[in-house]
Amino acid sequence: MLRRYQYRLYPTKDQETLIARHLGCCRYVYNWALDLKNRAYHDDGTSLSRYDLMNRLPALKEELPWLKEVNAQSLQQSIHNLSRAFTNFFAGRAEEPTFKSKHELEQTFTIPQSYTVDFEQGTVKLPKIGAIKTVFHRTFVGTTKSATVIRRSSGRYFISIVVEDSRKPPRPADPIPDQTVGIDMGLSHYAVLSTGDAVENPKYLRSAQTRLAVLQRRLDRKKKGSKNRNKARLKVARCHQKIADQRRDFQHQLSSRLVRENQALAVESLNVNGMVKSGRGAKRQAPLADNAPQRVVTPNHKLARAIGDAGWGTFLAMLAYKCQEAGKTLLKIGVFEPSSKTCSVCGYWKADLTLKDREWTCPDCGTCHDRDLNAAINIKQFALAGDG
Repeated sequence: MLRRYQYRLYPTKDQETLIARHLGCCRYVYNWALDLKNRAYHDDGTSLSRYDLMNRLPALKEELPWLKEVNAQSLQQSIHNLSRAFTNFFAGRAEEPTFKSKHELEQTFTIPQSYTVDFEQGTVKLPKIGAIKTVFHRTFVGTTKSATVIRRSSGRYFISIVVEDSRKPPRPADPIPDQTVGIDMGLSHYAVLSTGDAVENPKYLRSAQTRLAVLQRRLDRKKKGSKNRNKARLKVARCHQKIADQRRDFQHQLSSRLVRENQALAVESLNVNGMVKSGRGAKRQAPLADNAPQRVVTPNHKLARAIGDAGWGTFLAMLAYKCQEAGKTLLKIGVFEPSSKTCSVCGYWKADLTLKDREWTCPDCGTCHDRDLNAAINIKQFALAGDG
């Protein structure tokens, strides 16, 4: 199994300069390669492979000698990253690659090999940078693969190390209905389980909104290019970083508990990017079942901030890899399954149910439903029926 471990780095001032140099050079090579690919496609109708781009890299380094001051393999890895980005784009998994900016919130460069991890000394030795003080909150055993150095807008440095631990993931057992739980993600409650348990939504961004607004007003009043503006910018970035850290800690604890306490999990495949986009004409229509009416999904930009604060996509990704490591089954249903509008008792489909209706009574069987609990039960039932 491949596992990723992330640790905090504490570089010296000189090492920060070397890291910034690596970030700038790798960004330049990425943009240079993207420009070559775009011009070759639009002018000649040809597609340059990553090997064509790498063959041109030595000439670029002769033309720009400052590129020789950084690790050569990191420059080559930038071209590999561009090639992978185009592969994901043509496969429909990502958007078209764009040019990188030095003002992005997170800057990274990758070291494919030739770095050393020393747990006893508490350092990671990187080529052309040296040994950097590192806080190892846990150790690992296995073969190290690539390492990625990350510089965030808050001024923090991290290293993400991919490790192959030669351990095969356990084969998940067939889901047992009594030990399977359905999970409905929401905003009023972060998650409602088919067992009736509800997890409150912490809403970290909303809680910090007042403090964040004060820091942003102070930043707006500072003169551009001044040291005081940079100090104010760091305070805003660190406030955002604290919100992200709180959300990630909450998601890790909740996902670990759900995987630990249940034999199988059932969730709904959510199109989070589609939910937060408020694009006009973004409506889409898809059939539900052979005899069920169609449903139109329209992005609601009024809920975009709350949906982004919930971080459903990250949480579902955590569930996926933790279920794989623990040998648990993660069942998914389609995004267009009528989990909220279907009566979990008799199967009646209530077409006129709106988002503001938090409770409703089934006209057929007379059952009074809580919207989220009913959806969680239906997610479990749909997932088990589809798996069977």
